[in-house]
Amino acid sequence: MVDLKNSVLTIRDRAFEWGTRTYMMGVLNVTPDSFSDGGEFDNFEVAIERSRQMERDGADILDIGGQSTRPGAEEVSVSEEIDRVVPVIEAIRKNSSIPISIDTYRAAVAKAALDAGADLVNDVTGGTVDAEMLPLVGERGVAVVLMHMRGTPKTMQKLTDYEDLVGEICDCLQRHVTAATACGVALDRIILDPGIGFAKTYDQNIELLRRLPELRELGYPLLVGVSRKSFIGKILDRENPKDRVWGTAAACSAAIDRSADILRVHDVSQMCDVAKVADAIFRRSSRSMSI
Repeated sequence: MVDLKNSVLTIRDRAFEWGTRTYMMGVLNVTPDSFSDGGEFDNFEVAIERSRQMERDGADILDIGGQSTRPGAEEVSVSEEIDRVVPVIEAIRKNSSIPISIDTYRAAVAKAALDAGADLVNDVTGGTVDAEMLPLVGERGVAVVLMHMRGTPKTMQKLTDYEDLVGEICDCLQRHVTAATACGVALDRIILDPGIGFAKTYDQNIELLRRLPELRELGYPLLVGVSRKSFIGKILDRENPKDRVWGTAAACSAAIDRSADILRVHDVSQMCDVAKVADAIFRRSSRSMSI
């Protein structure tokens, strides 16, 4: 078993020192149909201003997505996805060195995004849908987020039958790692995501959050995405995702307590405050204890 808990991942001029604090990945969906912010940032100028605001608010990474992966989402063409994300990435890169992640499971989109200035790939399928994805990541030497899910966004919520939820997720993520390293991806450039809300029921999402330390035992940094998700809406009886900020804060704090290294969030400023306090309480590094 590897142990990368105390390793450092450097992206451009940013050092990600796992275990010292929680890092924040800001969500920027340039789509008309994402579950929480669809249609808000698919205008170029609005998207660029949003990216600037998230950086001011404390985002460590910007995650740019051009196709919705909400439950039931329909696919868009590769060319349309590229046309949505590349101009935004190019514009951000002209004025900022912030690490940029491309949220896609298509190698052609990832290649176009990396050519435009993106730095890492966030693949919700763990590199399983497009056979060219992991070879691309290995060739470029970039970091990659490998997530657990089943099926596609359109079918995943029908695929929630597990005999051993955490055991099966761990096994799947380990297979993703094995496939990635076989394609030349370095171990210290792999980040794992358990896929909260992807092919999981309400109860399974709760169980998975409670048992995150078992996934951390795989030895890789963990990215956790709970922001505004439906399980929070069920707990709070809040249908509108934008009314779930306080619930998201509680879930983020719990994720930090249970070993999350990166949080993928919509409300960057608020969750940065949550992370600073949670880090001071739950982490025992000299940095967090001095806050």
